[in-house]
Amino acid sequence: MLILHHLNNSRSQRILWLLEELGLEYDIRHYQRDPATNRAPDELKAVHALGKSPVIEDDGIIVAETGAIIVYLLDKYGKGQLRPEKGTQDYVDYVHFLHFAEGSAMVPLLLALYTGYLGEAAAPIQPIIMNEIKSILDYCEYNLISSPYFAGQELTGADIQMIFPLEAAKARGRLKGYEACNEYVDRIHARPAYLRALEKGGHYAYGPKGS
Repeated sequence: MLILHHLNNSRSQRILWLLEELGLEYDIRHYQRDPATNRAPDELKAVHALGKSPVIEDDGIIVAETGAIIVYLLDKYGKGQLRPEKGTQDYVDYVHFLHFAEGSAMVPLLLALYTGYLGEAAAPIQPIIMNEIKSILDYCEYNLISSPYFAGQELTGADIQMIFPLEAAKARGRLKGYEACNEYVDRIHARPAYLRALEKGGHYAYGPKGS
């Protein structure tokens, strides 16, 4: 049985969405954030040394990190779905955005979040962080004006990855003026598989109207 170790209100919501898009049978093990620290519970360390979610178990194989999980699931169960044909520009874009989401896009967003706790002490670096966020969102807008999805005309695993940075930006009011990005988020939020994943995953602050 395929098992998803799912932390409430976290990026593992993306893997739930992917599982629903693929129509796979799976089991969910639910974990709740510590109400005082908002951190993942220690129980997750028994599943994987990082103690973070998402993590999947599949016939004795344990896979952590969202991008790695997406690649694993599409390789084993995708049957050609959600992945462009190799040797095409769409495939290159697919690989690019699989890595871009966590490697580039999330870094300034997380810096803005963490430095927000520092108050005036963070003032000297705030302009740098805000400029980086603008660059990331400008780049996303440019790509979504060019095509409806991040790797061409069809939904791919790249979109599974990329939805969270844009959801996080929108939740912080950073998507004002980015019409293509806003339209993209709304379109993803309307997908039946995405909505089914919300029902199974529990409260998710970054979903449609803070689901």
